[in-house]
Amino acid sequence: MVTQTIRKPRADMLRNRALILETAQRHFLQQGVNTSLDAIAKEAGVGPGTLYRHFPTRDGLLAAVLQTRADELTQRQAAAEELSDPSEALHAWLHALEDYLNSFSGLPEPLMAAARASEPENPLTLPCTELIATTDEFLHAAQKAGAARPEVGGRALFLAAAALAWVRGSNSPDDAALAGLRRLLAHGYEVGPGQEDTP
Repeated sequence: MVTQTIRKPRADMLRNRALILETAQRHFLQQGVNTSLDAIAKEAGVGPGTLYRHFPTRDGLLAAVLQTRADELTQRQAAAEELSDPSEALHAWLHALEDYLNSFSGLPEPLMAAARASEPENPLTLPCTELIATTDEFLHAAQKAGAARPEVGGRALFLAAAALAWVRGSNSPDDAALAGLRRLLAHGYEVGPGQEDTP
């Protein structure tokens, strides 16, 4: 019987990957998700071929960078889950989701595209699927409590949060306009007085 030895990644490969992720995050923050990948490779001190070996597509690189920034969202999710009022918990999660989707300029577009297409080969599909599933959990609790309309789905709320994040990233609205858009979103999923039996 032949025993295959699993080779560990070389130290230089791990170092290059970490440098690429660190540099990409900085570029995404400063210039948005459509920044030059060649510029990222150059600043990281690697060749374009090395970058593409680690991350064959822009979406793959973006998904990896988002994973490194997931801790704050996880903490805010846990805080929302501690709230006793399901409606308040849903509000808190949607606000956290909106902030997360606004991490980088231009981020909502590829995430909304991944959410709509649901292509398994797209590296952003899994993160979107997980975010939608979490949104569904908060929404179902609010629906069970009679605070959210039964016909609303988690995917719709995810896309609405992404749209709000896109508006924020456009630098066009003021705080009052954003607050108004959030109220419009809430009116779309909340159950108001006398609406409990609305299909």
